[in-house]
Amino acid sequence: MDSVDIDAPPARIWEIITGDALVTWTLVFTALVWHPDPPSGPGTTREVTLLRLLTVRERFFRWEENNRYTFSAVGTSLPGLRHVAEDRAIEPAPGGTRLVWTLAAQAAVPAVPLLWASRPLVKLMQWHVLRSVRLHAESRNAPRSRARSGQRRPGDGRAARLWPGS
Repeated sequence: MDSVDIDAPPARIWEIITGDALVTWTLVFTALVWHPDPPSGPGTTREVTLLRLLTVRERFFRWEENNRYTFSAVGTSLPGLRHVAEDRAIEPAPGGTRLVWTLAAQAAVPAVPLLWASRPLVKLMQWHVLRSVRLHAESRNAPRSRARSGQRRPGDGRAARLWPGS
């Protein structure tokens, strides 16, 4: 679990973490597609590519507007990754809002050493995203409108084609 305190209201944090624009101002998310667009609640899916290396299809089962969402992975491009779940909670904090990010992952037995070895990279990625959300939310000049559906960095179209029927 990691968290960051942000000098912004919960609605602003929610707008950022449920938006497509993450790919434009954080290095971790290199492709992001919501189904449906815009996201609408439990049952919503999202395909996220991280560092152009790993793509995860996520299905949201908790969606509390301006407060919290939780999802589990229903498919990944890394065969040894068996289970992934994440929870992002927006809580009151002194002087603003706290964004709390909880991540849990389980690998198949042959991939467990790789999962353990990647922990420092995962922690660094979480730190980068949380810091980026804080900087973006606190920026007075940051755009506040939702990016278009299917926002991607140039040259990265892998997310939408990893699973049949996407």
